[in-house]
Amino acid sequence: MASAITIEKLKEIATCTMCSGLMQHPVNIHCGHSYCLLCILTVVKEKPWFKRFQCPHCGFTFEEGHWVYNNSLERLVELIQEMEKTEQELLCETHGERLQLFCEDDGQLICWRCERGPQHQGHATALVEDVCQGYKEKLEKAGRNLNLLQEECMNQKVFITTQITKWKDKIEIWRQKIKSDFKNLHTFLQEEEKLYLWRLEKEEEQMLRRLRESEANLQQKSEELKSHILEMEAKCQGSAQYLLQDVRGTLSRTCAVKLEVPEVFPLEIHTVCDVAKLYLDVKGILRLHEVNVTLDSDTAHPALTLSKDRRQVAHGCSWQNLKFSPGRFTAFPCVLGCESFTSGKHFFEVDVGEGTAWDVGVCMENVERGLSMKQVPELGFWAIRRGTQNGYVALTSPHTALELHERPLVVGVALDYEAGAVSFYNMTSGSHIFTFPKASFSGTLRPYFQVNETSPLSLLSCVM
Repeated sequence: MASAITIEKLKEIATCTMCSGLMQHPVNIHCGHSYCLLCILTVVKEKPWFKRFQCPHCGFTFEEGHWVYNNSLERLVELIQEMEKTEQELLCETHGERLQLFCEDDGQLICWRCERGPQHQGHATALVEDVCQGYKEKLEKAGRNLNLLQEECMNQKVFITTQITKWKDKIEIWRQKIKSDFKNLHTFLQEEEKLYLWRLEKEEEQMLRRLRESEANLQQKSEELKSHILEMEAKCQGSAQYLLQDVRGTLSRTCAVKLEVPEVFPLEIHTVCDVAKLYLDVKGILRLHEVNVTLDSDTAHPALTLSKDRRQVAHGCSWQNLKFSPGRFTAFPCVLGCESFTSGKHFFEVDVGEGTAWDVGVCMENVERGLSMKQVPELGFWAIRRGTQNGYVALTSPHTALELHERPLVVGVALDYEAGAVSFYNMTSGSHIFTFPKASFSGTLRPYFQVNETSPLSLLSCVM
């Protein structure tokens, strides 16, 4: 058996100095050096315009095609490959012989001496070459199964990775929703705090005004009594003539002086706020002031169609032949509610559904309804809008963009007339949407709606 050193020396002889590998189809040029045929052709193709080329090793010049095949060297390369293959074969650890047999019973490689030994006596054995292909096919099949499992494993990993991303995105959306809901709740509570403090301040001012009026009246009565006392003292300390002069008139005036029982003011505070209840039930607090709103057909734009119960309105394809009404909207597809508000707190809900363009709010009863109509607070409109282009906005001047994390399907409108506040809520979640800056109402307010195509509106009945 050839040693590893011998094989290495033979490989040095058969190695191409150009590619550093065993020569493939070796050829000799006239200087005696050998190279792979492909390596020599590479030298020629690099300079196709040359007719003579130099040996990469010694510089000897040769012409294209002036080389001969070295069959002996090619046979040497094949022999080296066979020797390397033989060197790779395993030897029996017990006997040092080549493991040319395979024991089917024990599933292991054995040598011819192992086969004759007692350990494998009577076992089914076969030449390695005879069973190799069968086991190779089994291994290839097992490998294919493993590849399928690996592919399935990677698919599952991709799926889990996708699930991780989706879960993180979902958590982030929910996190933002929680933040938004609490922000809206904080805003709602802050607005309620302002309103309650404002009402408490008004109550304080009214009671102080009454108490101070009573105080001023008592002060005036005290001055009057002091005047009469001084007159009496002067009469008593003067001469007899001075005392008796108009004595009956003096006594009459003195006896006529009466001290009225002062009005008793109950010092009870009527502005009571249950903060815990506000915090826990925003919807419930709003609905304490809920009113049933119906639509006023005399104000409806000709393109609008009202239901029989006047709680639903839709935008039609053509104008209706309606009777003349001085209060009818003509420039925009709007309609008012029948209810009027001149004081107090009021709340109503509007089902906007999946509509893509609408206005909801309140307006002064005497707003412009023709071509010069403009929906801004300065001209008597307090409303929010969903538009097809710019999303949700409050109709301030200029408009205020509303960033809503959740589409409101039902919009709540809350009016506090005395406080000058108009607020809007997403009744699906109970979250605050927007509150207009404080206004000073001086006339009648009515529910206001603008209805566009594919965006019908419905007024909800009071929740009892």
